[in-house]
Amino acid sequence: MPDPVAAPRPFEEASRRRLAVARGDAPADLLLTGARVTDVFEASFFEADVAIVDGVIAGVGRYTDAEQTVDLEGAVLAPGLIDAHMHVESTMLRPSAFAPLALAHGTTGAVFDPHEIANVLGIEGMRWIMADAAAAPGRWMFALSSCVPASPHETSGARLEAEDLAPMFDDEAVVALAEMMNFPGLVAGDPGLLAKLRLGLERRGVVDGHAPGVSGRMLQAYAGVGVSSDHECTTADEAREKLRAGQMIFIREGSAARNLEALAPTVTESNWTRFGFCTDDRHPQDLAEHGHIDHVLRRAVQMGMPPARAIAMATQTTAQHYGLTKPSTHRPALGAVAPGYAADLVVFDAPETLNVQSVWGGGEDVEALAGSSRAADAERPTPPQFAASVHLPVGFGKASLAVPACAKIRVIGLRPGQLLTDHLILQPQLEDGYCVADVSRDLMKLAVIERHGRSAAGDPGLGVGFVQGFGLRAGALGSTVGHDSHNVTVVGASDSDMVLAARTLEGLGGGVCAVLDGEVLAVLSLPIAGLMADVPAQDVVEGYRAVLAAADRLSAGPGDPFMPLSFCPLTVIPHLKLGDRGLVDVDRFARVSLAAEPS
Repeated sequence: MPDPVAAPRPFEEASRRRLAVARGDAPADLLLTGARVTDVFEASFFEADVAIVDGVIAGVGRYTDAEQTVDLEGAVLAPGLIDAHMHVESTMLRPSAFAPLALAHGTTGAVFDPHEIANVLGIEGMRWIMADAAAAPGRWMFALSSCVPASPHETSGARLEAEDLAPMFDDEAVVALAEMMNFPGLVAGDPGLLAKLRLGLERRGVVDGHAPGVSGRMLQAYAGVGVSSDHECTTADEAREKLRAGQMIFIREGSAARNLEALAPTVTESNWTRFGFCTDDRHPQDLAEHGHIDHVLRRAVQMGMPPARAIAMATQTTAQHYGLTKPSTHRPALGAVAPGYAADLVVFDAPETLNVQSVWGGGEDVEALAGSSRAADAERPTPPQFAASVHLPVGFGKASLAVPACAKIRVIGLRPGQLLTDHLILQPQLEDGYCVADVSRDLMKLAVIERHGRSAAGDPGLGVGFVQGFGLRAGALGSTVGHDSHNVTVVGASDSDMVLAARTLEGLGGGVCAVLDGEVLAVLSLPIAGLMADVPAQDVVEGYRAVLAAADRLSAGPGDPFMPLSFCPLTVIPHLKLGDRGLVDVDRFARVSLAAEPS
């Protein structure tokens, strides 16, 4: 992970230097001695020194000659951690601001799916986020977004077809076609999806999956056309069935969906090479306070997973899935402490605790890398057109949220720590001939408002429903982070406060906010496509902390209420979701009416 601006040595010269160091005929640039090295191939530890030259491991064994020597005094040396699947936009940080935080926690690489910015700004947004990542220290790779929009039941800011994605595969940072979210469309043989599938298989040989709860013949069809992974498993039985179908399972432990506890017992001595770890979505508060993949590792070990096995699943198995263990003339192999592999390394205090002590990226200390990244980030302004992406429908106001009285309504039931929701049928609270929020039953009104100016003629650009499980007692919460089309999503006990929240976000150009009794308590501005901030990471963490504190005043309950709010519009995760065009029964992949029984 050398300076991305610096010209690399010619392949032959670099190889000769590495050969000399490996033979012991020349000094290493950096020598790490006294290490308890993680063998990710057999999931064990062994004692050795590690000689590094030009950011690549030249030899692992007994070495003494080096320009710089660091004694690790028996600490655990592991490959740099790799997040197998994440949307960097969900950190609310641009990649160049995310990188220093992630590197400090031992994450030296990740496979980003730029699905979020693509749904707002299309190819232009994808190219921008890839360029920003390329300028940051770290191995930031990309899987090209396969479903923009994610489903036909919502309005996004862009639509991408196979011909749009094809030129993007020329970028060496691209390692796969990203999660095939529209699994009903793919299984049904949708021509556009099949064209993207073919593109991913031909250009990279890897197409990642997204098939929550899919089993039986649907799963056989889905896996049978080449979708080779899944990160949506929530039960051991689901994971086992997908393993038998030949899929790689990425255990997700993020800010909203936490599946490690349910899936860890599925990992055995005989199948662990078919598992990896991902966060999918990680909010800035969790990243700063708890960590990243290192946090997942610690939790896995606490649950009884052997430490070396957990480390291997956070490094080598993921690298293997994406073909990163094969070196090329322009990139060393990733995912192991072995000769020829990149010197992306993390030092843990001990196998039982796995607290990060130090990190190297390409043989360089991450403190220096992080400092250069922050300086460079300050020089990269946000394109002005990215900050004008939130436009509410003409005439939007309190009357837009009115729901005529009916006997029974469909309600989204939240499940703590899951993206899955329940499809509830409840009796509404009625007031003056309308359905209204009912604080006594934690039954809040929910609205998803189209913000891209792309609604069809005659479409109000607004979906209104109800949700149970937020724990609100008053006020409203709003966000322009609404997976996956990222329309404005507001939830509240008061229609007036919901309108104020939406209008506030429009004025900001995107963000999150908390409102109470006509007063905006706190906001965090996210002007880059309504998804990311254009300020340093620490400012985002502090700003988000203030918004969470304001949400707590509304009695939003424990945890981060903005994560479940952002997934209420995700119309490809069962069972009931709300898009800007109305409620979606995801099991049937069809829109349904709010009224389950008319009055």
